[in-house]
Amino acid sequence: MSLELRPSSAFPHRRPVLVVIADGVGEAPAGPMNAVTEAATPTMDRLADTRLYRTLKAHGPAVGLPSDDDMGNSEVGHNALGAGRVFAQGAKLVGHAIASGEIFVSDVWRAVVERSRSATLHLLGLHSDGNVHSHNEHLYALMRRAVADGVQRIRVHILHDGRDVDPRSALTYIDATEAVIETLNSSGADVSIASGGGRMTITMDRYGADWAMVERGYWCHTHGEGRPFTSARAAVETMYAETDDGDQYLDRFVVVDSEGDPVGTMRDGDAVVLFNFRGDRAIEISQAYEDAGFDHFDRGTHPNVLYAGMLQYDGDLLVPTNHLVAPPSIDRTLGEYLCATGLPSFAVSETQKFGHVTYFWNGNRSGYFDETLETYVEIPSDRVEPNTAPAMKLREITEETIALLRSGRYAMGRINFPNGDMVGHTGDLKATVDAMQVLDDCLEQLVQVIDEIGGVLIFTADHGNADVMYTENADGEVTPKTSHTLSPVPFVIHDGAGDELAYRLADVADAGLANVAATVLNLMGYEPPAEYEPSLIEPTN
Repeated sequence: MSLELRPSSAFPHRRPVLVVIADGVGEAPAGPMNAVTEAATPTMDRLADTRLYRTLKAHGPAVGLPSDDDMGNSEVGHNALGAGRVFAQGAKLVGHAIASGEIFVSDVWRAVVERSRSATLHLLGLHSDGNVHSHNEHLYALMRRAVADGVQRIRVHILHDGRDVDPRSALTYIDATEAVIETLNSSGADVSIASGGGRMTITMDRYGADWAMVERGYWCHTHGEGRPFTSARAAVETMYAETDDGDQYLDRFVVVDSEGDPVGTMRDGDAVVLFNFRGDRAIEISQAYEDAGFDHFDRGTHPNVLYAGMLQYDGDLLVPTNHLVAPPSIDRTLGEYLCATGLPSFAVSETQKFGHVTYFWNGNRSGYFDETLETYVEIPSDRVEPNTAPAMKLREITEETIALLRSGRYAMGRINFPNGDMVGHTGDLKATVDAMQVLDDCLEQLVQVIDEIGGVLIFTADHGNADVMYTENADGEVTPKTSHTLSPVPFVIHDGAGDELAYRLADVADAGLANVAATVLNLMGYEPPAEYEPSLIEPTN
């Protein structure tokens, strides 16, 4: 099947198109909890007050997740933006595999069980029901089936969430897991929580931004290095009394026995399963466990374990080698079509979101489709808490994007402004308001350059976050909200070529992020592939 794009008779004009993805900037009612509307954003306000503005769905089935109760996230959002279609995503894939039993007849599960029957099965992952990186029901299904299959000794290594769920909800999840453990142990098994810590303190780094974070987690889970406690509950209760930090920032801990020895260190012959299904924060810890030539930090006496992921987190790098559920097969992405047609494109962001506009946008594929036609620019992220530097690298991203646009070489570009999401996740309202104001200023600079070169700018987002920074109950009690939201996201076209009267927004029911790719192609002067979700624009005559 040819991937070369056909020129469009309905949209005959060729001009460069820039897609600006304001990560985590959703569309929610104005109010003191909404950092987007609380900020001074004259450029976003002006764009929203045009005939080419609407909102798009960015959560639930619109991005391949099971239900409308499932928040969108950067992975599924960028998959949909780049693929032009909706694919069943991690949570949905894993849920189906568990419900159907497919996961438990796979060769990898059989190997894990066979290894663990005479050793220990270690289950590691984000400990919540946030359904963005993991879900505890998946963990419980693995625990129950392992015991049913003859595994006697299981150690669970938990990562507190507080980011995709309430900031201080760790004890609720620990109690629920301990109840499952109690039932399993009453049948003669030996199951316990062995170690843990906050997801932004240990283990779950991404894009190589902070390998020391992965190192802390590896040594905690593998060698039992961390603050000793008699239980996970005791660890969290103690740390709650010591700090106001949310769960995601809690220190690492290990559970010890009556002699003070860790109950769950890893040894030769053990099996380890990472039960996260999302890829970006699972790749580095996977490499630490299974890469024979690993050199990012000293692993000490690295045990010979059978390691498996819930999914394969990088299909090009084959990380990890063993996985329980096959990831969605996303082909014929926008990037592939552009390369097949000989159209140069670029992608820019800082480290924290660089993989979003490359790896996720390209259908969970690393590297280039055609290095002669694609330019990927990564701006190194600062290793600081985002709320201490709410501008993050937006100005540098903007400068690089302007240079690429002015070069006149590129038919299409996409960039990610990360601070609405990254600063929003800290729960710091003022810092997030500041972040929005920097974003608006950078957006204005891009609009000016688009006008200068006669291009088209699309402004949108991958999911909500900064739009709801806290919730308030009937008694007026305020709870910070650090997770993503169920909000729709903005979509607006700014036409610097003066051609906007030649088209209008089409009446596309239930439009979501997957509709953006076809729209981009129309604005570039091409017909979208037949399998893509319909374009959001139509000719006026």
